[in-house]
Amino acid sequence: MIKVMGVVGAGQMGTGIAQTAAMAGFEVILYDVSDQMLSNSLKFIKDQLHRGKEKGKWDEQLVVESLERIQAGIKKDPLSVCDLVVEAATENKQVKFSLFKTLDEVVKKDAILTSNTSSISITEIASQTKRPNKVMGMHFMNPVPVMKLVEGIRGLETNDETYNTVKSVAEKMGKTFINVSDFPGFAVNRILMPMINEAIFVLYEGIASPHDIDTAMKLGTNQPMGPLALADFVGLDTCLAIMDVLYEGFKDSKYRPCPLLKNYVMAGRLGKKSGKGFFNYA
Repeated sequence: MIKVMGVVGAGQMGTGIAQTAAMAGFEVILYDVSDQMLSNSLKFIKDQLHRGKEKGKWDEQLVVESLERIQAGIKKDPLSVCDLVVEAATENKQVKFSLFKTLDEVVKKDAILTSNTSSISITEIASQTKRPNKVMGMHFMNPVPVMKLVEGIRGLETNDETYNTVKSVAEKMGKTFINVSDFPGFAVNRILMPMINEAIFVLYEGIASPHDIDTAMKLGTNQPMGPLALADFVGLDTCLAIMDVLYEGFKDSKYRPCPLLKNYVMAGRLGKKSGKGFFNYA
């Protein structure tokens, strides 16, 4: 039975996973190398919980109990007691490989290790550990407390017990769990990121402005958010990383990242988190 969940990475995704897990009744150990990131994460969770209470979504007791369930720190040692760990670090293969090697040594041997990667091979991540049968992809959508989907990705060695446990954890967190094969980009980003990339090509080629591209997709296809605004929300560096994984994984030119996307990332225009992307958030 999963009682204690570890979350590695106190960024946007890790923060959302920690909040959702705590609200679902799990004890949560939130780890990050940065004190500032942890402080920002805890403040954000507290603010979100109180905002929800003010809107009548839940009561004061849930707020208090959820906050009490979250323990945060910059030392990996507390992760040793976790029954399941979700890695939510940056979308970088080498960073994830290093983390999983470390987690394999730190976390108890019967624990499950999962990755929130949006594109990187679970089989390859699992191969960094001595427990590949207990490694799986657990891809949450952003923002985690709101979005209902979790992609469950089995690596080559993932066993049925691990799969069923991760599925039950996701469902306890109020998510709809789908089974997805271990291919680059999985299901959601295999479809979503090429669409975003093509929208960037439309801008790059001067076919329409950012505002008009997003308006076209919102009003023409009934999407709640335009692809360029969505790219800004996800982070243009993350979009580029996923497109690179797709391109390298399939060697198909249809997945080549748009040069404009590369230029924006090189310029530090990463979207909402940097204050400027395809739109200005300053």
